[in-house]
Amino acid sequence: ETATQLSLNSGSSSFVLQSLPREDFPSLTLGDMPHAFALPAGDLLRLIDKTRSAISNEDTRHYLNGIYLHIVDEDGTSMLRAVATDGHRLAQAQCPQPVGASEMPAIIVPRKTVNELQKLLKNSSGEVSAQVSETKINFSHENISLTSKLIDGKFPDYNRVIPSNNDKRLSVDAKAFVQCVDRVSAVSNERSRAVKLSLADDSLTFTVSNPESGSATDELGVGYSADSLDIGFNARYLLDITGQLDGDMAIFELADSGSPTLIRDEQDADALYVLMPMRV
Repeated sequence: ETATQLSLNSGSSSFVLQSLPREDFPSLTLGDMPHAFALPAGDLLRLIDKTRSAISNEDTRHYLNGIYLHIVDEDGTSMLRAVATDGHRLAQAQCPQPVGASEMPAIIVPRKTVNELQKLLKNSSGEVSAQVSETKINFSHENISLTSKLIDGKFPDYNRVIPSNNDKRLSVDAKAFVQCVDRVSAVSNERSRAVKLSLADDSLTFTVSNPESGSATDELGVGYSADSLDIGFNARYLLDITGQLDGDMAIFELADSGSPTLIRDEQDADALYVLMPMRV
C-alpha cells in the first residue's frame, strides 16, 4: 500500500497493517566477543532444563532473574556449572568444561533468553557455538543465531546455602513420590501449597490440611532409618524438582524441620537441588 503499510491477501481475506520505520528496529551488534567455545546441544539443554524452574520472578533482585553460568573446579576437573535460585529453592547442574571456555567470565543469562534457547534446542542434536563477552552472549545452532544482553549484577555466593552436614537420609522411588505429592496437593491452599512430610522407620506419610477444602493423607514405603521427622514443603517446588530427576530413586538429605534440605538424583551426580522448608 505505502511505505508504512503492509498488505496481506489470502482467498477472500484482506488485511492492511501499519508498520514502523526500519530505523526504529534495535541494533544489537556483537562487538568484541573474546571467549568462544562449542558444546553438545544436549549438554546445554540439560543445564537449562535442570535449573530454569528455580529462576526468580521477582524484579526486586534482578540478579536472580536468570541462570548463572560459570567455570568451577570439581575435584580437579573443570566444569561448566549452571545455577538458579529464587531464595526458596536452588537448582544446580554441570557438565565438562567445553574447550575454549576456561577463561570465560561468570555470567547471568536472562530468563527470557533461557526460555527462548530451551525452545530452540528442544529435540535438537549437534553442537551449539557460544561467544561471550562481559555484557553479551551469542548462541549459534544450525541456521539460528540468538544474541542477548547479560544481566548486570553479582550473583550471590550460593555455596553458603548448600547444606553439607545433613545427617538424615531418605531414599524414595521418584515416580511414586511425585504421584503422592500430586494427589494430596489437590486440596492444598492455592497460595501456600503446603504439604507435610512425616518420616519414620522406612515410612513416609504425606499430609495436607486445608480448612477451606478439606484434608488428604497418603503413605509410601521408603528407605529411612534416622530419627522421626515432620517437615513441610511447597508442593509445587517439590514437583518441579522431582520432575527433573532422571533416575528411579530420589535422595533427600535432611537435618531438621527448619533447615534446608538437599535433594539429589541417584543416577546423576552432576545435579543437585536445595529446598527451604515451610511451616505446616
